[in-house]
Amino acid sequence: MSEGRFKISIVGGGSLGHVIAGYLAAKSWIDVTVVTRDVSSWGDVIEVTDLSGKVFAGHLCRVTDSYRVACDADMVLLCLPGFAIADVLTQLAPHVTASNTIGSVVSSTGFFIYAHRLLPSKTALFGFQRVPFIARVDTYGHSARLLGYKNALNVAVEQCEGAELTALLSRLFDLPVNVLANFYEASLTNSNPLLHPARLFTMWRGYNDGDTYMRCPEFYSEWTDEASSCYINMDKEFQSLLTVLPVTTGAIPDVLTYYESCDVPSLTAKLRSISAFKGIMAPMKKCGGGFVPDFTSRYFTEDFPHGMGLILQVASEHGIDTPLIQHVYQWGMSKLQR
Repeated sequence: MSEGRFKISIVGGGSLGHVIAGYLAAKSWIDVTVVTRDVSSWGDVIEVTDLSGKVFAGHLCRVTDSYRVACDADMVLLCLPGFAIADVLTQLAPHVTASNTIGSVVSSTGFFIYAHRLLPSKTALFGFQRVPFIARVDTYGHSARLLGYKNALNVAVEQCEGAELTALLSRLFDLPVNVLANFYEASLTNSNPLLHPARLFTMWRGYNDGDTYMRCPEFYSEWTDEASSCYINMDKEFQSLLTVLPVTTGAIPDVLTYYESCDVPSLTAKLRSISAFKGIMAPMKKCGGGFVPDFTSRYFTEDFPHGMGLILQVASEHGIDTPLIQHVYQWGMSKLQR
């Protein structure tokens, strides 16, 4: 920290980058820098509004596209899609010093694996098991919506003092923070990398070129039992993988436990009822008088090659059979490779 102020660089200008930048900039003791390719679209102030109408607003210290400037901070927090993490870490690496702590708000797309390979060997690292907020951009570079909070944060920590870092993260995000046993517990997740593909696969596995749909459904509010069944069965394969890894029992709960459900219908009802998910539409685009799937959406470009891909890589390394995950993955990748 410099002159009593904590300096943090938020790398990435997506929804989470907006909300975390605004939430932290509203704290009087923090200097927030945003690192983004689209510098000209950002204002000096970022305003975040939650579902209750509470507003978090603060002045940004700077907005830049410089990774050297990013590493002037005490902490660098990546808020990036999976496909961007390796490239950004490569560009950060020459500027990383012993005073930097490098973290990722999303760890399930290979952050720790890339960081081990690309950053200096003793770099202090951390990664969240699940994102701290549900976020949406309102006006790019100026305002965003905080659609949901977590009750606590689970974080994997490497090469730094865990108690000190978790105390800091708790102060930053106003939540209790638990330290995970190892990076696997943050890197592997049955959240988005299985949740999103289960819905996409069961909606569109019969899609053929030229097909159109009369309407675009809501992604969660119209969730189906078929998607729940697919999700639960992929999670069973995922849980089999966890049994051969140094993962603490219960650190990554099965989906029924996590969503306080007991079977397919109750999971469907739960996912349909989550208020923060209301109004999120399926990734589709208009085509003539109807709609077609948008295979360029991050639901495809993020969750299949990076989220599911990481699970399958680790499963292969440990000889764990995951036929359903593999089948859904191959379907999704076939759509990406069109």
